[in-house]
Amino acid sequence: MNTKFIFIFLSFSFLTACASATPAAPTPKVVSGAGDITAVVEEYRNLLGADNGGEPVSPGTGRREINWDSLPDELAAPNDYAADLFNAATAPRARGIVLNTEAGAVLQVSADADNASGALPRFGHLNPSYAETFKTFSAERLFSPVGSNIVEATFFVPGTQTPALVRGFGAVYTDVDTEHTAFEYFDKDGQSLGQFAAPLSNNGLSFLGVAFDEPIVARVRITYGTVKLGPDDSSENDVAVMDNFIYGEPVAVSP
Repeated sequence: MNTKFIFIFLSFSFLTACASATPAAPTPKVVSGAGDITAVVEEYRNLLGADNGGEPVSPGTGRREINWDSLPDELAAPNDYAADLFNAATAPRARGIVLNTEAGAVLQVSADADNASGALPRFGHLNPSYAETFKTFSAERLFSPVGSNIVEATFFVPGTQTPALVRGFGAVYTDVDTEHTAFEYFDKDGQSLGQFAAPLSNNGLSFLGVAFDEPIVARVRITYGTVKLGPDDSSENDVAVMDNFIYGEPVAVSP
């Protein structure tokens, strides 16, 4: 066989393989801890930058946060949470995040101690034991899907419907008993940027935050425990919910 032909064929095959290979996902910085998580939460906040609050103006850098605690009773359990509540056009809820769960399930923010409906706090209206099991990082409301243990977070330029990217996303978990995937990050093309698990803290608090060098995260898939809320927390059923969300400033997706 003609050696020149062989060389050209092998060269073409090599270039084709290189062109079709999926680029490796960027390596992010991971900040995590369990128990007293105050220091790691502050570390992650500082990593992302200044808190931009809930204003519908984006400086292009910094971070946004949600702690759930300012919500009135009518927007908390036993009532359901609106997916786009923190993607409002006006302050203080122009924070550029939309949260969804699986079909047939809903989202809820837990009741506070003196709510008019008499619902037990910390999702005790679903199972009275949860009021003792779940702890808070910032008192006193928590967040969870109900009827599922999956939440999808997507991002928008605050105050708009323009899709956005963030540098990273982190959150406080309460009562993580078993190892499981907590967050999976995706880019604008739907490619996974990696899966990351939260540290264990039975009846306590955990924090997991992941940050990339540039805003490349379009979506985060969040897993809450191993089962949906309802059963008693046990070695067979790890129920977990979340407190504070902390994420990079949403910036518009480049064409």
